[in-house]
Amino acid sequence: MDLENDTIVGAGFDRGELLQVAEAVARDKGIESEEVVEAMEQAIQKAARSRYGHENDVRAEIDRKSGEINLARYMEVADPVENEAMQISVEDAKRLNPDAEVGDFLSEELPPVDFGRIAAQTAKQVIVQKVREAERARQYNEYKDRVGEIVNGIVKRAEFGNVTVDLGRGEAVLRRDEIIPRETFRPGDRVRAYIYDVREETRGPQIFLSRTHPQFMAGLFKQEVPEIYDGIIELNAVARDPGSRAKIAVTSNDSSIDPVGACVGMRGSRVQAVVGELQGEKIDIIQWSPDPATFIVNGLAPAEVAKVVLDEEANRIEVVVPDDQLSLAIGRRGQNVRLASQLTGWDIVILTEEEESERRQEEFRARSQMFIDALEVDDVLAHLLVTEGFSSVEEVAFVPIEDLLAIEGFDEELSEELRNRAHIHLAEKEEEYANRRSELGVTDDLMEVEGLTGAMIVTLGEAGIKTRDDLADLAGDELSAAEDGLLREYQLSEEEANQIIMAARAHWFDDEEESNEETDEEVADSETPAEDAAGEEPVADA
Repeated sequence: MDLENDTIVGAGFDRGELLQVAEAVARDKGIESEEVVEAMEQAIQKAARSRYGHENDVRAEIDRKSGEINLARYMEVADPVENEAMQISVEDAKRLNPDAEVGDFLSEELPPVDFGRIAAQTAKQVIVQKVREAERARQYNEYKDRVGEIVNGIVKRAEFGNVTVDLGRGEAVLRRDEIIPRETFRPGDRVRAYIYDVREETRGPQIFLSRTHPQFMAGLFKQEVPEIYDGIIELNAVARDPGSRAKIAVTSNDSSIDPVGACVGMRGSRVQAVVGELQGEKIDIIQWSPDPATFIVNGLAPAEVAKVVLDEEANRIEVVVPDDQLSLAIGRRGQNVRLASQLTGWDIVILTEEEESERRQEEFRARSQMFIDALEVDDVLAHLLVTEGFSSVEEVAFVPIEDLLAIEGFDEELSEELRNRAHIHLAEKEEEYANRRSELGVTDDLMEVEGLTGAMIVTLGEAGIKTRDDLADLAGDELSAAEDGLLREYQLSEEEANQIIMAARAHWFDDEEESNEETDEEVADSETPAEDAAGEEPVADA
């Protein structure tokens, strides 16, 4: 039954049919008949108030058995009376009911009203609105716990690229950006999609579908591969470029089952079923590994990898590939490396063997020259230090002497001399930093902040950060950001930057504690004389 085309409350409506209409509407909309009856009562009540006056408390009740409509005016017993239209004095109330007390309600039955066209139309609008609200509440309660499910529906309409889908017990929307590129739908088409969000909205769509969400592809594999449904095979990660290419990482809890082969299926039947649903999207199924390096190498397939260098602090990995594998590793418009990065959660940098060799040689030359200048040694000694893994003068100065003696050709005298030269160089650098800090006007309290080196303080001073409070006003990313961070050249992690900022702010909290202690002492001192005066006995005049 179309509620909007039926006048439920009208002049000639058979009262006995009200309950039948309510049941029919409830069945059609999938809600309780009681909710429809309550909506009718509110509609009749509104129409009756327009007839008898909106200032009156007129209430309507529909008998749940006979369908009879009862109208009554309610008056509250009050003392004093503030609203004569809705309240009655205690004296007048006792004339009607001797047992009446303040706060009670007295009802006066009103004659049935034959509503006019306008009142009937208003009543119908109220009923329609209340039924819609009840229907939306039912839909939300039914689907709020179904986020993450794949549902089937029929396209109801398509407007401006957005598709409205009939799910049988509700309506959902498939937005244009959640549809696979070059995919079109017409009314009546069957569609399968992933529920990614359900919201309690007063108007507009409540259920939101997606065909581009990574978990949509994961859900399709769960439907096609029984081993995934049974928990034998796990889907660890998914990355998609909708309509073009996707990568999915799988692992097996049973060593006798190949997870990749199980997902591919006999002659590719399982993966082809998923590809067909995703409009021909190419899918790379790779073996997941707990070892990040192995996982990333697998994720870059079909490209071959020669070497990887992990930087766990920066969550970054450098991948070295043969020259002929570079284009394959990067992929068209960087697609392969981008999907591998999304899949693994690591920032991936692709280098050829030639580029990596050149960079390594440049780093070797730079570090060797640094040791030559700082320690005043020849090329041979500098090269030996770099080869053994020394990358800074500080390492030479503070490393245990045994580590230096372990280098071939180094004796105790040479090792001690190198350490002394390293200490002298660091002392000279600190003196230079101190002079530069003085020129910049950097305060001494900035030097007390834990985690800052002399070079860092000079860099901050050149950037206008000259006091501890100046540093404390900054955020962690303002120091460590790779693009515009003040201390970006020192390659601080975000955690290290935040620790420096909190150390700079420590004195704020110390000052607050001191002020609170002083306040407490002042309060105690102010209370003491009063107590002493109260405790003294009065002295009589001679």
